[in-house]
Amino acid sequence: MAETAMEIDIGTQPFDLAFHPSANIIAVATITGHLQLYKYGEPGGEVSRAWSVQAHTESCRAVRFAQGGEYLLTASPDKSILATNVETGQAVARLADAHAVAINRLVNCGDTTVASGDDEGTIKVWDTRHNKCCNTFDAHEDFVADMEFLPGSHQLLGASGDGTLSICNLRRNRIDSKTEFAEDELLSVVVCKHGQKVICGSQDGVLLLYSWGAMADCSDRFLGHPNSVDAMLKVDEDTLLTGSSDGIIRIVTILPNKMIGVIGEHADFPVERLGFSHDRNVLGSASHDNTVKLWDVRYLHEDEEVEDAAEEAAVAPTVQPTAADSDSDDQMEVEGSKQRKKKGKKGKQRGGAPSSTFFDDL
Repeated sequence: MAETAMEIDIGTQPFDLAFHPSANIIAVATITGHLQLYKYGEPGGEVSRAWSVQAHTESCRAVRFAQGGEYLLTASPDKSILATNVETGQAVARLADAHAVAINRLVNCGDTTVASGDDEGTIKVWDTRHNKCCNTFDAHEDFVADMEFLPGSHQLLGASGDGTLSICNLRRNRIDSKTEFAEDELLSVVVCKHGQKVICGSQDGVLLLYSWGAMADCSDRFLGHPNSVDAMLKVDEDTLLTGSSDGIIRIVTILPNKMIGVIGEHADFPVERLGFSHDRNVLGSASHDNTVKLWDVRYLHEDEEVEDAAEEAAVAPTVQPTAADSDSDDQMEVEGSKQRKKKGKKGKQRGGAPSSTFFDDL
C-alpha cells in the first residue's frame, strides 16, 4: 500500500477529474457545479489551487481537457457542454442543449473529437474542428456510466446502467454490436490483453470479462470486490486498478484473475473516479469524502518498462500495412505499448490552431 498521498480538500463532493496532457495540472468537477483547477509538483510536493469557477447551474458531472490542454470541457445535468480556458478560467463558449437530458460522461476520442453520454443512454460524438455533432447513437436504455475509445478501429465502447455494453462505430456511424443483459448495472469499462478482452465493473462488484469477437455474453467473471466497481484504470495489458464503493483502490491482474495489492483508500467513502497524470507517475482518485488524492505510483511502471523493452527487442522488422488492412474497421489495434507511443507522437505533431474550432460561434 502507498504510505502517503497528497490530499486536496475540494470542500464538496467531486464527480470527475482529469489530468492535463502535458503539465502537472489536474481539473476537478464537483457536485455544486464548480470547476476547480490545481497545480501540483513532484510526488510528495505541494498542491495549489489556480482557480475555481461556477461552470454549471447544476452539478458538474464530467470534465476533460481538449485541444492539447488549452481548454477544459465540462458536462452537466443542465444538458450543456461548457468550454473553459485553462489559463484564465474564463468561459469560452457554451453548447446549450447538447443532449435532450442530463449528460453523465465525457471521453476524448482524439485530439479534436469528444464523446458525451447521457442519462437515457444516448451517445453523441462532437467534431471540435467543424463545431458539430458528427455521430448520434441511441445505444442504451439507461444512463451511460462509462466509455472507452479505441483509436485503432474508430470504435467507442459504452457501459450502461441497463446492464449492456455497446460497440459504436464512429467511421460507419452505426452500432456494431451490443451485449446481452448482464443482470447488473455496468459502471466502468476498460480494454486490455492487447485488445482481446473488455473488462466491465458492475454494481455487485463482479468484473465481467468479454472476449473480442464473441461479445454477446461475458466469457468469465472475476469475483472478489465486496462492493460496486465504479472506476477502472489500465496499468498495462495484464494489470488494472479498480476503485470501489468500499473506498479501496486495488491492483488486480486479468487472466490469471487475482487481487495483488492495494494502492490506498478513502476510508469508507466510494471512489468515484481514477486517472493517471501525463507521465503516469501520479494516480488521482476522487471520492465522496470531498477529497482528491494524488498517489505516487512510479513503482507500478518499473516492471512495465522492463517488459516493454524486452518486447521491442524481440519484435521482428515492421511490416507496412496494406490497403486492405487500413480499410478494416472490425479489427482492433492490438499493439498495446506501440499504440500509446503512436498516440503521443500524434499529439506532438499538432501544428497551429485549425481554421474552425469547437469554440467558434457556439
